[in-house]
Amino acid sequence: MQVELAKTAGFCFGVRRAVETVYQEVKKNKEGKIYTYGPIIHNDEVIRDLEEQGVTVLNSQEELENLTEGTVVIRSHGVPEAVCRILDDKGICYVDATCPFVKKIHRIVKEESENGSHIIIIGNGSHPEVVGIRGWAKGPVDVIQNAEEAAEFTLEKKSRKVCVVSQTTFNYNKFQELVEIITKKGYDIIVLNTICNATKERQEEAGGIASRAGAMIVIGDKKSSNTQKLFEICSNACENTYYIQTLGDLNVNQLRSVESVGITAGASTPNKIIEEVQNYVRINF
Repeated sequence: MQVELAKTAGFCFGVRRAVETVYQEVKKNKEGKIYTYGPIIHNDEVIRDLEEQGVTVLNSQEELENLTEGTVVIRSHGVPEAVCRILDDKGICYVDATCPFVKKIHRIVKEESENGSHIIIIGNGSHPEVVGIRGWAKGPVDVIQNAEEAAEFTLEKKSRKVCVVSQTTFNYNKFQELVEIITKKGYDIIVLNTICNATKERQEEAGGIASRAGAMIVIGDKKSSNTQKLFEICSNACENTYYIQTLGDLNVNQLRSVESVGITAGASTPNKIIEEVQNYVRINF
């Protein structure tokens, strides 16, 4: 059987940087307590390993406000500005591991909203990255995820400036589709494509592999937004597309009738898991 592994599969720069930051803080602070505000990335395997090394996940602002000591690492998805203010006011030491590409969007949203623009974020409103981006706006902001929401969007004043940004892991083609709908409304609009280049490359490569594979395996945590997008893209190109978190989720019977298998993985999937799946498929089929 032919097995093709995507070159872009696995940790992206921002995720690798965030995970390494936590491990570095664990080594530096042997006696001190290490926390992350929310899971550092969307991968249960990584979170479990960090918990075994004493890292505690703070899952709410209330937990953060009750903190009196330790070091907090801000996750790769970023946080609203209000969270940073809480940490500053309490004098809690924190390390900002927000992906630099997400941090750039924070600056754009803050500056554009201070200059009077109505902010539109193309993305999933419940995703922590989008929640964080929204929290840097100094004025009105809307989150748009689909064509229906884009069509319904309206402002009372046509002359109002509109600034459009995107969640870094959003589907590139869908972003273009939604921007086209909004642009036709005639607002004074500026569009900033803030989809991470690595995300676009990963999506394009995954779609290409899926189009020529007999079956496609997408590896990643079920909570991972970028992995969900990969699964959607691959499913459209290959009907035999399977979404797994680890090798244990793989149903080997689904691969017995195909001659070629493609493999890709989300940006928060450790290389160890990818290699286990790749090696198993190569050896057993």
